[in-house]
Amino acid sequence: MGYSARRGFTNGKISGAARQAEMQQKIAEMQAAMTSAQENVEAQEFTASVGGGVVEAKVNGKKEVLAVTIKPEAVDPDDVEMLQDLVVSAVNEALRQAEDAMEKSMSSVTGGLNLGAFGL
Repeated sequence: MGYSARRGFTNGKISGAARQAEMQQKIAEMQAAMTSAQENVEAQEFTASVGGGVVEAKVNGKKEVLAVTIKPEAVDPDDVEMLQDLVVSAVNEALRQAEDAMEKSMSSVTGGLNLGAFGL
């Protein structure tokens, strides 16, 4: 058993304070990696088209709608409801793609840990 002014008496094992400092360092590294991964996904754009390509929606990783494109053949004044449904469907699919990308990105950083229990 040895003595260190900084660590006190030790038997060669890492002290509790050293383990805590190491854990805090790992947490800080994980937070930085998660922030970077989130920023990378937020910078991406996701596009989905429906109705054989007559309606297309583009969103970013922040889940903001950037554009909706509607081809003229999709516009039928007698069936506006169908067009509305196509727009909603395209936007929802593009948002799903963005959400999936974010989940995959975060999972790669956290190693599949469920951080929801920690409020993250």
